[in-house]
Amino acid sequence: MTLWFVFALMTVAAIFAVLLPLGRSARAPNQGSEVAVYKDQLAEIERDLGAGLIAAPEAEAARVEISRRLLAAAGSEPVLEPKSSLKWRRAAAVLALIGLPLVAIGVYMPLGSPRLQDFPLAQRESGAGSGMARSLETLVVQVEQHLEKNPTDGRGWNVLAPVLERLGRFDDAVRAYRNSLTYNGESAERRANLGEAIAAAASGVVTAEAKAEFERAHALDADDPKANYFLGLAAEQDGRKDEAANMWRALLAKAPADAPWRPLVQSSLARVGGGTMPALSDETIAASKDMTEGDRNAMVRGMVERLATRLKQNGDDVDGWLRLVRAYLVMGDRDKAVGASADARQAVAGNAERLRQLNEGLRTLGLDG
Repeated sequence: MTLWFVFALMTVAAIFAVLLPLGRSARAPNQGSEVAVYKDQLAEIERDLGAGLIAAPEAEAARVEISRRLLAAAGSEPVLEPKSSLKWRRAAAVLALIGLPLVAIGVYMPLGSPRLQDFPLAQRESGAGSGMARSLETLVVQVEQHLEKNPTDGRGWNVLAPVLERLGRFDDAVRAYRNSLTYNGESAERRANLGEAIAAAASGVVTAEAKAEFERAHALDADDPKANYFLGLAAEQDGRKDEAANMWRALLAKAPADAPWRPLVQSSLARVGGGTMPALSDETIAASKDMTEGDRNAMVRGMVERLATRLKQNGDDVDGWLRLVRAYLVMGDRDKAVGASADARQAVAGNAERLRQLNEGLRTLGLDG
């Protein structure tokens, strides 16, 4: 309430500052002004001429000079405003003083948000993040337009590909990575990036096509971390957990202490029972020290079952169904994977687009029927 009162005072002060001059009248000439003095001088010349105190030529010269000064003074003297004009100006000032706040309130109440609370910091940052995302998409459009005119610009494809992957446009990212290889030449990094985009397009499954790219990257550079990680992931998804653990242990043994991808590899190694995960919090590590492989498997199965329960309540989540099917396949429960795929098809049967997305995802997982 205090804030509204302050705003009202500020509004009134601003209106008075602007409209106060409207209520003032111009000053009228008075007897002490220059015009009055010159008129008195002209009258005095006439009196002196009549009394014979001044000759006619001198009187005429003085009359001309004083008349010139009188005209100059009259041109700079303020003119008295008509009373009617002054009335209208004062009426306009009063009307503005009363009417402007009423109009402002009348417009703000239906169109504004007087009861809207302040946005929390997280929401403001989210809004800023959305703006940045829109700017990034605009930039991508500009680069794509450039590449349409210059399709052999290898540097452009190299810049565009990871941005498309970040935006979730995985199929476009795969095409961009292929063009980058075509126009920039072979490298382990480009082959590994292409394999990662192919796996991302398959909802995280290292397909045969993606695995072939990682193997090419490994052939070019046996120490390429991305290729070695995804080859281990391919082994895990095929049920060869020991092989995956060995590959990831070897990767960590060669990795720098500050490598940004170490936590991911450690997490994956812990998932297959190949070691603890130092990247977790101290409390989590302490709670899992005595956890056996069976306990860890039980924890994973519990997470999978919670996902299955959620999908029974919300069956429209195609990505969730694909994650569930993939989890069953990784755990070696193919029968459950087949059952989950059937449940998924039944859940999205009423939506042709979701059903198409689901069938494409299941096809990449090897469940066509």
